[in-house]
Amino acid sequence: MSWIVSLPCTRDEAEALSGEVPELDALPEAPVIVTREIDEDMGLWQLDAYLDEKPGAALLELLQALIPSARRKKPQVEQLVEQDWVTLSQQGLEPVQAGRFFVHTSSYADRVPAGSVPFLIDASQAFGTGGHDTTAGCLAMLDRLARQGASPRNIADIGTGTGLLAFAAMHLWPRARTIASDIDPASIFVTRDNAAINGVPLGRSGGRLALAVAPGTDHPAIRHRAPYDLVIANILAGPLITLAPDIGAATAPGGNAILAGLIARQMEPVLAAYRAQGLRLAARGGSVEWPCLLFVKRRRYGYRRKERAFHRSNPADASFGSW
Repeated sequence: MSWIVSLPCTRDEAEALSGEVPELDALPEAPVIVTREIDEDMGLWQLDAYLDEKPGAALLELLQALIPSARRKKPQVEQLVEQDWVTLSQQGLEPVQAGRFFVHTSSYADRVPAGSVPFLIDASQAFGTGGHDTTAGCLAMLDRLARQGASPRNIADIGTGTGLLAFAAMHLWPRARTIASDIDPASIFVTRDNAAINGVPLGRSGGRLALAVAPGTDHPAIRHRAPYDLVIANILAGPLITLAPDIGAATAPGGNAILAGLIARQMEPVLAAYRAQGLRLAARGGSVEWPCLLFVKRRRYGYRRKERAFHRSNPADASFGSW
């Protein structure tokens, strides 16, 4: 059974927690910390700490000490009810082989092909089990990048769903710093569980996966780590276009962006949006109906123009995240 501790915080406090926190990292069983904005108009933020065991008084005091504005607030401690994320309509989900990766549910745990890299992702409330063409296309594109010799050191998975694409990137580049975000808190909870199942370590340092609840790139932890050598966004065409300035600014010159979630007839508007941000199309993968696009951000030489900020206080389309 899992537990969650919630405390109100300010945006500045959330940003301070986006880096390394030695007090938490030193704990034998450190909680997974997620900060999120709960009321944009009033500027209210919240810290959620996820634990496998009921928190003791010492941990509660430590969490409050990290948030000066909440010193007099009583932490909300809640036991999370076990939920069956697997729906009847998804129980028969077939495994997917994409590049070196083999993504399967529990029903196929004893049928992993020799030499493949398996991920156990049971069907859940979050999108991204691997069974959809867009997710499979992204896995194949990640595999292709690795075979071409790419070596990103800083990776962001925007709209992570189940965490699968972040897990795959971490397997390919185990020393990289990686962060996965989603607008849906349930997706981050699912990602946390899937990380434990697949042996993916959570944390803020290299080789560990950091988590954030965020609309697009609008989160202190995401901004704190930018720019990224590799950005992955498997969402929808509308949000991809809306986020083009933000993803473009978050991608380092010479870095890559893997975009998916669009259908073939939506490709031209997406291409135009990212070309306007200085990214060029380097490759197209995926299926005929569900393309997966690989972009490279052009390098700048000589005088460097000022970058625009890559977050928005009022995104035009807040529907991005898992679907």
